[in-house]
Amino acid sequence: MRFRWHSAARLIDGAGLAHGPGQGTGGVLPDRPGAAALQAALGADCFRIGAEDQPAPKPGPLPILETLSGGTSGPPKRIRRTQASWIASFAVNHRLFTLGAPAAVLGRLVHSLALYGAVETLHLGGTLHLLDTLRPDRQRAALAARGVEILYATPAQLRLLVEAPGPALPGLRLILVGGSKLDPGLRAALHAITAARISEFYGAAEASFITLADPDTPPDSVGRPYPGVGIDLGSGEIRVRSPYLAEGYGDGRPANWQDGWLCLDEDGRMENGFLYLLGRRSRMVKIADQSVHPEEIEALMLTLAGITRAAVLPRQDPLRGHVLEAVVMGDPASADAILATLRARLGPLKAPRRLHWRDDWPMLPSGKPDLVALERDL
Repeated sequence: MRFRWHSAARLIDGAGLAHGPGQGTGGVLPDRPGAAALQAALGADCFRIGAEDQPAPKPGPLPILETLSGGTSGPPKRIRRTQASWIASFAVNHRLFTLGAPAAVLGRLVHSLALYGAVETLHLGGTLHLLDTLRPDRQRAALAARGVEILYATPAQLRLLVEAPGPALPGLRLILVGGSKLDPGLRAALHAITAARISEFYGAAEASFITLADPDTPPDSVGRPYPGVGIDLGSGEIRVRSPYLAEGYGDGRPANWQDGWLCLDEDGRMENGFLYLLGRRSRMVKIADQSVHPEEIEALMLTLAGITRAAVLPRQDPLRGHVLEAVVMGDPASADAILATLRARLGPLKAPRRLHWRDDWPMLPSGKPDLVALERDL
């Protein structure tokens, strides 16, 4: 089972030019121009878009693709999966959301969410608008002018979209959000320009969809298990089983399996059927023998007035092992109030000792913050 270019599918690039199906030659493909990459990918037995300096993916008994991880705190990884593992979720999403209407992706095809949205749209016979070559204000104008109804995007991409000048988006009916959780401020900003249904997915490059949030989901949760997904939290680490899992990595390493479950290097808890994330184990730090997840603190900071972006980073400390500092964007005049609130809410050990204000925010191609660059700049 391989990806197809449906006979009813259409592809429109950022310049407004239409493109038809290609030859499906496969192999290692540059992500730009995006139309050419998709023409070579769909119908191929084996392909990867991006990481052109890395070895080509090896064909398997079933049609496969390689995607790239976000690489938030390290270099991207090549994820190897069958095309059938994505096609299985196409059918689920079509049932849940009635796909096939004009759709758009904002990010480059090296990011797995953008690639997934593009392939899903063309496979199901929709019209795909590739907008990654446009500035956020022009993306917003294109969404309005072209009658796009479905949008695949990360919170970072959506933040740039709502901050850009442009028209409201009354034609949007569905925004599929992946990559990280929406903060309340960004959700409110989206509701100010569109009445579209916002559906958040929690997933991972190795696992694809894990949970789906709906209007009944508590604000701090990432939702209930996605159809067909089993979740285990016996040790506190999130482990999953599903038809959507990757085979392993492009360099031949297997995924991290334990007793038939895929381990995700992420801690969480389940309450009343809803999954709550605590943070990645690889980012967890010890402060005076207390385990701290920076993601929890970042989520809190994004609810505070005066902050639009936040990253919490550990610094070595001879007494406590580590202390935390935060890199932020927003209004520096609110710094004292922010630090006081954090100390009151988190206590003196977990609260960041210092705020570092920036006028820019380094991003990865996936739309996630570049934590390595932020830490280096400190």
